[in-house]
Amino acid sequence: MPSKYRSKTEIVAHILQAANGRNDITKTRIMYRTFLTYWRLEEYLAILIQSGLLEYLEARHTYKTTERGLKFLNIYEKMGELMPETRLHQGQEYVN
Repeated sequence: MPSKYRSKTEIVAHILQAANGRNDITKTRIMYRTFLTYWRLEEYLAILIQSGLLEYLEARHTYKTTERGLKFLNIYEKMGELMPETRLHQGQEYVN
């Protein structure tokens, strides 16, 4: 993963993408897929569950993206299409 700062929105999207799949995902797997520390991930998981974007399945100790979370991802991806990422490279700005 390139070393750049991620916005909170990007981090939320990465967590929701990691938890979106056929199988539910454990906290450890989310942590590895999103490159977050345990403590940082704990903060985000609490916020995402409270806001209804992520669901914790207590019986299996796993997480799953909710329908609301899928809507968030859909909007996030559309925004990415409309607004390409801008980065600084060797003192020059370019659009990726």
